[in-house]
This record gives sequence, C-alpha cells and structure tokens, in this order.
Amino acid sequence: MKSILVLGSTGSIGTQTLDLVRRPGAGVRVTGLAAGTSWRALLDQAAEFGVPLLALSDPEAAEEARPHLPEGATLFVGPGASVELAQAAEYETAIHGIVGSAGLRASVAVLERGRRLALANKESLVVAGEHLTRLAREHGTEIVPVDSEHSAVFQCLRGERLDRVRRVHLTASGGPFRQTPLDLMAKATPAEALKHPNWDMGPRITIGSATLMNKALEVIELHHLFGLERERIHVVIHPQSVVHSMVEFVDGSVLAQLGPPDMRGPIHYAIHHPDRAPAPLVGFDWATFSNLTFEEPDPVRFPALELGYRCVDEGGDAGCVLNASDEVSVAAFLEERIPLGDIARINAEVLGRRPGLDGSIDDLLRADAMARDLAREALRTTSL
Repeated sequence: MKSILVLGSTGSIGTQTLDLVRRPGAGVRVTGLAAGTSWRALLDQAAEFGVPLLALSDPEAAEEARPHLPEGATLFVGPGASVELAQAAEYETAIHGIVGSAGLRASVAVLERGRRLALANKESLVVAGEHLTRLAREHGTEIVPVDSEHSAVFQCLRGERLDRVRRVHLTASGGPFRQTPLDLMAKATPAEALKHPNWDMGPRITIGSATLMNKALEVIELHHLFGLERERIHVVIHPQSVVHSMVEFVDGSVLAQLGPPDMRGPIHYAIHHPDRAPAPLVGFDWATFSNLTFEEPDPVRFPALELGYRCVDEGGDAGCVLNASDEVSVAAFLEERIPLGDIARINAEVLGRRPGLDGSIDDLLRADAMARDLAREALRTTSL
C-alpha cells in the first residue's frame, strides 16, 4: 500500500487525487487531509477514507467542524495547520494541491521530513525554488511535479542527461481568448475568462491560462526543477492540450508525453513514481489525437509570458514578487475591480519595484508581503 498525505484535499487536485484512491484496487492509503475553509467536505473525506489526522487553516471553520470530528481524530488548526500535519503524519508522498504562496511552508515541512513532494502548488517553486531543490538534495528526497506540463518533462527526461537537452517545449492551450479579437478580450468578464476550453482547474489557474500568466509562472518552475536557463525554455501554443510538453535533444530527437487533458494522469504518476501502476485512465484515443496543432504565442495578446522569462534572468525574489502581485491582481479581476489586461500591467509594475530580499525563506515571505502592498497600491490607481 502506498501512503499519501493530501494537502488541499477539497480543491481540484485534492478531489481528483481522492477519486483515484477510491477506485477498486488502487492500493493507496490516505493518512492525512488538509483544507482551508471547507470543513464539511473535509469531514466527509475523513469518514470515507478513515483518515485520523486533519487540518483546517481557517479557525472559524475548525470551530464549526470540532463537534462533528470522527472519534479519535486529531485536528490541526490555523495558518500553520498544514505544516503541523506534514510533520505529524506518516506518509511516503505528499500530494500538495494548496493554491498560492500559502503552501510554501508545507512544502518545506514535507522535504525536511525526507518525504517525496508531489507538487501541484507551483507557487512554492516560483517563490523559493532554489531553497526547495536544495532541501530535497539535503534530505535525500525528491520533488515530483504534478503540473501536467512539468510531469511530462519529468517523464521524458527519465534516464536522460540534462546537458543533452537542446530545448524544452512547454505547451499552453492558449485559454479561452486565443482567437478572440483584442478589443473584446480587453472587455472579458470573469465568467468568460473562467470558461477554459479543455481543463477543469481552480479559478486562479484558469485566469492565468487566459492571460498566459500561469505559463509565465511555469517557466520559472521549469527553470528551478530542471536547472534550465531562458534559452532552453520554449513556450508553444497547443490548443488541444494533448501533448503535455516535449523535450528536444541535441541530436534533434524530440520526446513528447501525450494524453487527454485529465489531471488524474500526472497525479497517478506522482503517487506511484518511480513505478507505473495500472489505472483505468484513457490512453490513445483516435478522435482526441487526430488533429494536433501548434503555434507561437502572440506577445501582444499575451504580454504576461515575458514576465516569467524576466524572473528567470533576474533571480532572487523576482518570482516571489511576481506571484504575490498576481494573486492580488487576479483576485481584483475576479471581483470585477480591474479589466483582464490590467493583471499583466500591474504585475510588471510591481516586478519593477521588487525589494530584492532573497537570503532566506523568511526574506522571501517578507518580499511577498511587500509585493502585495505594492499591488494594492497599484490597484488604487486602476478602475473599470
């Protein structure tokens, strides 16, 4: 039996993970579950899977949950609850699906335990990639990416030398506005931006797909995971989301990982890595695979993409600042306080004013707080 911890268990990644666990013969045991505010869903999951250790980051939600806890269950409460859970539970792999920089401390806790970190929380690597990869080396463990694109690269690189990689081709669907006239894209509503053509994801990632800011963050993530510089990271629009990414080698050979757009594939791979366990997931499907197209991203339509490359070049707290600003600006767009195009503009402005704090995790978290303040300041000068 594989033992896993699920951080962000009531979100998109968490619920898809548990969907895999509940399948007959899955061979996976859940030892801990963490959520933010969704206490009813968390308790339902705990009851279904017999999980004794739980965490809720929201104290009010925890107070509502306490009278309903299963007998013998332990509940960790507050902003550090997921960290306490990661430190207390017994598990081989943590499936980390908490959204945002709030998941960073939990990533650190998992790696310091010497446990495998199956990471869907891309913000951890964007904010503190050098720190996390060093922790993995020091504690004899590894970070297995759950993002479909990075999982694809991870799989294509098995047994290969990084110095033999010419380029990685990171695919992007182009989101819902790939062919929308620019004037209409500028007026897009949150409801329109949340209609992703292929993937079922959380709101922040879906908005990031619409602007390609999510891909900018993935460029930074790829840089930290595999040590690739700007010149070896190429983003390509692939509207069908079947080719999850490609690795091109110095001899011109290209390896690609393909599959229908279903996050359960990379989650399943991360749970069972380095094995490949049987799963009732769709493989080759003629109708899905019959028309695969690729195109270069339009820098006018997607100005956010260059910000990711800029962070790779600048290093330090650049990724941290970009991520913090993006969390604030995306929230403002979802609340209909700014237009879609202002997300990239505000993020670029805040990145240009970054504080340059990068000596430690605490320094980066201070930079995160400062960047949020700068983004809120920029929001005050912007309105619909």
